[in-house]
Amino acid sequence: MAKSVILKNAQEIELIRKSSLLVGKTLAEVAKLIEPGVTTAKLDKVAEEFIRDNGAIPAFKGYNGFPFSLCISPNDVVVHGFPSNYTLNEGDILSVDCGTILNGFYGDSAYTFTVGEIADETKQLLKTTKESLYKAIEQCVEGKRVGDISNTVEQHCEAKGYGIVRELVGHGVGKQLHESPEIPNYGKRGTGMKLQYGMVIAIEPMINMGKRNVKQDNDGWTIRTQDGKPSAHFEHTVAIGKTTADILSSFAPIEEVLEKQKVLI
Repeated sequence: MAKSVILKNAQEIELIRKSSLLVGKTLAEVAKLIEPGVTTAKLDKVAEEFIRDNGAIPAFKGYNGFPFSLCISPNDVVVHGFPSNYTLNEGDILSVDCGTILNGFYGDSAYTFTVGEIADETKQLLKTTKESLYKAIEQCVEGKRVGDISNTVEQHCEAKGYGIVRELVGHGVGKQLHESPEIPNYGKRGTGMKLQYGMVIAIEPMINMGKRNVKQDNDGWTIRTQDGKPSAHFEHTVAIGKTTADILSSFAPIEEVLEKQKVLI
């Protein structure tokens, strides 16, 4: 992580928006293919081709040695899962995290998808996690503090009995994928760095149906819940506004696909 926050001007924010909107369009292409019988490796291949066809670079591929374009994390995998020959099954959930580099700036966003019909309690986990993201975004205005964002996620999700992952956090976004400040999903209101106009951050609640504890697989990347229960993950890239937050990424193209498929939660 960079030690100091890099504030962005209006032009730079627009470039981050373009990159972030491409992430949403890429995730929409992935959404079209999600069904039982499809391998997660196929989703990764389609995403990489789409990103490159749109004049961008997959941000994750090669990042600190990560070998794929997408982080694909089914069921009890929280984040950083490897695309593989794993075949999607009815009832699975699937976090897909995607990043792009376009015009020298990063975009970063994630969405948790359903595969066919899923359990009602799992639907509630996804719904609550996504709600917590949007509630946290409401705090993204000048003069608030990082702790206001963090506490909003914590309060909303813990009230429903879920576990909040603490080992992984949101982050600043710009010419680097991970910049300052870190944005935890837990914390105290009124604490932490003061938010300033020109800051761009990725907020990404990672919420477990069971306990918050996680473990790492031997591949050095895959993070999963210790108790084997499902985990949900949603992420937006957001610019801090003077009076209201500016969401630079978009779920609209994804949810348009999901609505047509009649699987939007």
